[in-house]
Amino acid sequence: MDIASFLRLLTPAGQELLAAAAAADTGRDGLIGTASRLRERHDPRLVAAALTQVRLRERGRAKFGHDAERMYFTRAGLEQSTRAAVAAYRARRFAERAPGARVLEPGCGIGSDLLARARAGLAGEGVERDPLTAEVARANLAVFGLDGVASVRVGDAADEDPSGFGAVFADPGRRTARGRVFDPRSYEPPLDTVLAMTGRVPAACVKVAPGIPHEAVPEGAEAEWISVGGEVKEAALWLGGLAGEVERRATLLSSGDDPEVRTLTPGGLGDPDVRPWGRYLYEPDGAVVRAHLVAEVAALVGGGLADPRIAYVTSDELRRTPFAAAYEIEDVLPFSVKRLRAELRRREIGVLTVKKRGSAVDVEKLRRDLGFGGRRPGFGDGALTVVVTRVGRDPVALLARPRPLSG
Repeated sequence: MDIASFLRLLTPAGQELLAAAAAADTGRDGLIGTASRLRERHDPRLVAAALTQVRLRERGRAKFGHDAERMYFTRAGLEQSTRAAVAAYRARRFAERAPGARVLEPGCGIGSDLLARARAGLAGEGVERDPLTAEVARANLAVFGLDGVASVRVGDAADEDPSGFGAVFADPGRRTARGRVFDPRSYEPPLDTVLAMTGRVPAACVKVAPGIPHEAVPEGAEAEWISVGGEVKEAALWLGGLAGEVERRATLLSSGDDPEVRTLTPGGLGDPDVRPWGRYLYEPDGAVVRAHLVAEVAALVGGGLADPRIAYVTSDELRRTPFAAAYEIEDVLPFSVKRLRAELRRREIGVLTVKKRGSAVDVEKLRRDLGFGGRRPGFGDGALTVVVTRVGRDPVALLARPRPLSG
């Protein structure tokens, strides 16, 4: 999609075409027929742009809910954008800790964070190197009536001067043509360059990869790892006036339009106790693990670790916590495919979940080796979770069943 075609989509004629495309069959089987019919009355390039937007909006619902039906996207912009729940959560912190600040956002992408802050009442300016993406961000502000609160211009993030702004939010690129970038020095711009810029304003936040090494977190910053619906999505460095009173935290957002927020912070604990397997296994949320807060979860459930290097907590008690999934352990076996297969057959297990930590086992291959590709006709209705891990050098398999927790 080129800029000219995208801008034509914003005209009354383009909007009429976009509505017609949205009402038509754009699924795998109907897309070609829909495109052919629309091309009989419209410019093929405009039809392609409209169909691209319709399909991207369908994909965008997972991140933006009903807002996606009105938003505009590029393929890369959608993939790299902050989901609405996380952007709204982050915008509230800007509004609470830097009220009235005008926020500069170098590398604003399609504008998801810019939009969330504008909704929270924060004026701002986004800068985007790609002209098409900049137009998409402008359109997203306009469609929600927020183009008077925030604006977007074309520019290079690395060249930005934050003078005159009260805060900066930066989301440096972490993808190249070869895939994801994990080394902060290889971000675009590099993390050091971004931190030099943010050091010139009273408050700042930098979005980083969840796998950022703890030693890369600058002194005085607060590092936050965020998961949504149990999946780690991103991390952020809070700086200056936006930093909190702790050096790190794990934040869990529930799924849905109005997510519940749960936060875990360091409790001044040492390493968790190491102990034998108890009755229950707790699997800390990935954000908790990334934030090095497993000891805090162990304390919450009265447990310890079976292996000091693996983030599985075990306890004899079943306690309510939002920061870990709980399983009741039925058996602990030395790891052996043959023995596992025989045991699952003896138990007449029909549905199997395999999880692992601290093991090089290929989960999908193990499922196949155990005879599972889903439900197995002719077997029982039983469902079981096999957890593959190790204690010291000894690989083990835990047979367990989930015990839902909340609170």
